[in-house]
Amino acid sequence: MSGNRVVVYQEPGKVSVETTDYPKLELPADVANGLGLKKAAPHAVILKLVSTNICGSDQHMVRGRTTAELGQTLGHEITGEVVEVGDDVLFVKPGDICSVPFNIACGRCRMCDEGKTGICLNVNPARPGAAYGYVDMGGWIGGQAEYVMVPFADFNLLKFPDRDQALEKIRDLTMLSDIFPTGYHGAYTAGVTTGSTVYVAGAGPVGLAAAHAAQLLGASVVVVGDMNPARLEQARSFGCETVDLSQGAELPDMIEQLLGEPEVDAAVDAVGFEARGHGPDAGEAPATVLNDMMAIARAGASLGIPGLYVTGDPGGVDEQAKIGQVGVRLGLGWAKSHSFATGQCPVKRYNRQLMNLILSGKAQIAKAVNATTITLDQAPDAYQDFDRGAAKKYVIDPHGLVAA
Repeated sequence: MSGNRVVVYQEPGKVSVETTDYPKLELPADVANGLGLKKAAPHAVILKLVSTNICGSDQHMVRGRTTAELGQTLGHEITGEVVEVGDDVLFVKPGDICSVPFNIACGRCRMCDEGKTGICLNVNPARPGAAYGYVDMGGWIGGQAEYVMVPFADFNLLKFPDRDQALEKIRDLTMLSDIFPTGYHGAYTAGVTTGSTVYVAGAGPVGLAAAHAAQLLGASVVVVGDMNPARLEQARSFGCETVDLSQGAELPDMIEQLLGEPEVDAAVDAVGFEARGHGPDAGEAPATVLNDMMAIARAGASLGIPGLYVTGDPGGVDEQAKIGQVGVRLGLGWAKSHSFATGQCPVKRYNRQLMNLILSGKAQIAKAVNATTITLDQAPDAYQDFDRGAAKKYVIDPHGLVAA
């Protein structure tokens, strides 16, 4: 092959589809040199992308709200067909269709041994954990592309058991690389179980995935909060209750109107550091969601926080926000004995079980997040639509396999 097309961050608010080199079975130079590893990667495979999705985390970069440099390739939600395998790959073969966890993990370090694949120690010289196409995550080429290299393939890839079945359900299965496990992780670490009442902050794709996951975990009521009417309607479309935070009412009062009491058993933050205050003219207030959750979560509750918080935000509202320091009412959480779960979802902890739920028809994640298929060339327009609040999860179909 002579080339590869990939989505690239050009400047705040703008991406384009650029032609780059076809991937090689090699580690990024920064990873190899920084960790003292061999550059050759016989443990890797090349995938032909079947589907790859636009994520809210990508939007943080494209808005200029991270330290991402111009020219950063994008895309960490990857599902593909194996087309080339390294000499050390034993258990996957060309033609297999696989889901790729957005966390890149070696499968050999202490964190991987403990199942904490989001903070692998051998894939990023800068800090624990790596991802495809993301700032400060090791320099791995993004997967909003035609082809991508996946290292440590025997460990990282989740092979679908039947090719025809996988293609038939690909709009659901494409969510296994990130948002379905991430939403599930948020609900699970918040302690959602049979009969729970649950509040999910944010009706973007991860929030909707968390809401659907909470239903699968047995929640009696799932309340989703947002300011976007179309996204709230999407949450209601699969049985969630909603609260419109643009109205300016106090959240405990809105919860009480729905549940008969001003608190919930579990709460999930699917918004992250670009959170806004309440009311029609509310400005950005990064700690809003975290403080909301502590206010409405019952004593002894757990708070799941899959929403992204960063260590560097050039567009932060103040000097503290620019380094990821936000005004959390920790005393309130301490007084209520809350526990907090943060960080990247370790996708491999959940993706096989969630795959089984999809293949059995019990999980309808594509419907929940309103999966919408586009071509690779439509990605720049889709980024702009998503940034304007489209109630859709954009699924890029580089080779026409999803449409077929």
